[in-house]
Amino acid sequence: MTYESAEEEEHMVKDWWIYQGTGDAADRIARLAEHEPPWRTFPGVPDPAYTPPGTDSPAGLATLERGIGYVPDRNEKDAVNTALYLRRPLLITGKPGVGKSTLAHSIAADLRLGPVLHWPVTSRTTLRDGLYHYDAIGRLHDANLHYLSASDAHKPSKHTAAGIAPYLRLGPLGTALLPQERPRVLLVDEIDKSDIDLPGDLLTVFEEGSFEIPELARAAAQHPRVRIGTEDDPQAEAPVEHGRVRCKAFPVVVLTSNGERDFPPAFLRRCIRLHLQPPGEEKLSRIVQERLGLPSGDDSAYRDLVRTFLDRRQDGDLATDQLLNAVQLRLSGAWTAPDDRDAFLDAVLQQLSGPTAAQS
Repeated sequence: MTYESAEEEEHMVKDWWIYQGTGDAADRIARLAEHEPPWRTFPGVPDPAYTPPGTDSPAGLATLERGIGYVPDRNEKDAVNTALYLRRPLLITGKPGVGKSTLAHSIAADLRLGPVLHWPVTSRTTLRDGLYHYDAIGRLHDANLHYLSASDAHKPSKHTAAGIAPYLRLGPLGTALLPQERPRVLLVDEIDKSDIDLPGDLLTVFEEGSFEIPELARAAAQHPRVRIGTEDDPQAEAPVEHGRVRCKAFPVVVLTSNGERDFPPAFLRRCIRLHLQPPGEEKLSRIVQERLGLPSGDDSAYRDLVRTFLDRRQDGDLATDQLLNAVQLRLSGAWTAPDDRDAFLDAVLQQLSGPTAAQS
């Protein structure tokens, strides 16, 4: 297949696609809302007083900058759109550096869904870390000051929901589940590094599209509506009704995994799965053109670097951004002396795995 025919094939658009589909982003999101599965409807009611940051916010512009140059294959577009239609998480596997996290930013950029909510996972991560944060120590400290100060006598009790609200803040998953007409994009990064219980704990939240904040639920009779901070901004208070957050538009959940562990069947059957292969020569050239704003079809300035990258990748893993670094240095005029070529390649194209990586 020639470069031109491969590029033409990748630019083909299927009429059912929302992500990378035809029409402006608002029309595509509206079309998606018309095809909500009856078993994936959610009862949340948006609050007109709360507006999440948009694409023109600083975080939204950063998401746009990172995602706009991503080059998805047709199977990636098919998988993303399948997950969108079914309101299911997208589980992306693949080696480090193939673009798993960047795909989440590409979805947000293409559909103008604002900044990506990022939840990095470690072995110590729990479900509550993603849902909300409670500063119990800060509350205790302020409560002690409260009782020592006579001037605070008429302030709300720190034991009420109104008093506890300043010490609560929604996490990335909790913020993504706030009721909105348009979904947010949530990136759950490296879920394979999590404790063995986290995937199972996520099932109920993903199925119900809601969760409870016990600290607010206990006082819901006296304070049915409380505003707390969000992952986007601790000052951008969002309403919580009766201690429970209920989504309306299910978030676009992107889970990434480097394949370091297996997941329970119950978790896997609720996800749309996508495995990203390391990009080949044609796709690498398109990525370089898109990310660095170079003319399409002319790769003479960096063709040798693409091929060297592919040769070195046979001996150990390399990430695509390493190639971008190499091309950017070439275009900047750095490392131009012929005697510097080997040192240049060793500096920017060090394997991430394999014999060479072990020696470095």
